[in-house]
Amino acid sequence: MERALQLLGGQSDQQLQQAAWVARCVGRGASAPLTSEDVSALAATLSRRTVTRGAVAYGGRGDRPGVWIVRSGRLELAAGSGAGRVVVQILRDGDVDGDIQLLLDMPLPYTARALDDVELLHLHQEDFERLLATRPPIARRWLSSVAERLNTSHMRILGLLGRTLTQQTAQLLLDEAVEGDIALPQRTLAAMLGVRRPSLNKVLKELEKEDLIRVRYSAIDILDRQALVRRAR
Repeated sequence: MERALQLLGGQSDQQLQQAAWVARCVGRGASAPLTSEDVSALAATLSRRTVTRGAVAYGGRGDRPGVWIVRSGRLELAAGSGAGRVVVQILRDGDVDGDIQLLLDMPLPYTARALDDVELLHLHQEDFERLLATRPPIARRWLSSVAERLNTSHMRILGLLGRTLTQQTAQLLLDEAVEGDIALPQRTLAAMLGVRRPSLNKVLKELEKEDLIRVRYSAIDILDRQALVRRAR
């Protein structure tokens, strides 16, 4: 990849760095290496967008289909409203969204809202389809990423089936932790589990009494990861 960046002269350094970064995000490993021409093609199609905390990033009415890559910050994907609101996923640096819906010709079933100030990279539908059609290495790398993400979601759902709320909560905390910290409010965690906040709060208090976690304002610290893993089983 470094060699590719040295060979390319038609794009700005920033565009090429973004393209190389996206290439790693959508398919890590050497199974489908990109050529310098592929990186150049990817760089030429990327546009940058910033979203302030609390604002809708995409998924609203009138949005054109496209592919979104989180460069920095966090996005909350949520569907429904009120008591029926469900948080589908929290996207972080390097996460990709919108490509599966484009491939299936389906609208986004949720709205993406910024939990922090977020920087996004965007691929318009026409550019995405052109890349897949004309750049086989990019297509292979991207489709491998799609398969990996779908498999991860599938295994996560299977892992929650038949579990108690305590087990589901413990697993969710493990999945969402970044260096032992879950920087999400309880209302978001409850929405991710599809339960009411008082039910989640009761479980969190039990785990806190066992010294497995520490609950803070809009955040939770994992104090004993191995014990929490056992509680998730």
